[in-house]
Amino acid sequence: MKRVCFLLRLKKDRMKDYLEAHQVWPELLAVMREAGLRNYSLFLRRDGLVVGYLEAEDPEAALQQVAATDVSLRWEAEMAPFFAPDGGGTEEWLEEYFHMDGTEEDP
Repeated sequence: MKRVCFLLRLKKDRMKDYLEAHQVWPELLAVMREAGLRNYSLFLRRDGLVVGYLEAEDPEAALQQVAATDVSLRWEAEMAPFFAPDGGGTEEWLEEYFHMDGTEEDP
């Protein structure tokens, strides 16, 4: 399972509206699960920076599978007005350089 993190940027004056609108549709969640996405989280910083995290065997293939669906196209169209021109629609992928998996090792 690969872990990936990405950045997006919201319009600062639309952050509250975005949070109110971001009620992920059950049919989109089903498509995401079917594509193999797991442990998907979004975090929002006060300046509009969105940090996303997800896990998948093949994240690129899973995200392409989701993006090719009608429900994803509708979702993206609904969310597009909230994103800044320089940060909406184009994710900035972050490279993982450290991970602690939570298991305890004997001394």
